[in-house]
Amino acid sequence: QVQLVESGGGLVQAGGSLRLSCAASGRTFSLYAMGWFRQAPGKEREFVGAIRWGGESTYYADSVKGRFTISRDNAKNTMYLQMNTLKPEDTAVYYCARARAMMSDVYTKDQYDSWGQGTQVTVSS
Repeated sequence: QVQLVESGGGLVQAGGSLRLSCAASGRTFSLYAMGWFRQAPGKEREFVGAIRWGGESTYYADSVKGRFTISRDNAKNTMYLQMNTLKPEDTAVYYCARARAMMSDVYTKDQYDSWGQGTQVTVSS
């Protein structure tokens, strides 16, 4: 079972930037698509973005498109989420997740089988 550890969260003013990291254990990181999700208090966990195993394709929720960028460094077993122009509505716990081997839909959380513990992102207005 892979272990995923997020880092980089914190408190930032609206309009600011943060970069989240997701470090994965094991030697199979490069074989799987990876995703970022977030969950605000009282809300469902929602898709933020995903990246295919080789980094050749990325996908984003409409709410973050143009502001957030996902990347990965397979040599370091690490995925990143660069978040720019942050808004108060981006406040949430952010989770990274590893996709199932036969994933068919990057946008659905049921397609991911391993999750990190989450990192808090708070954007003040």
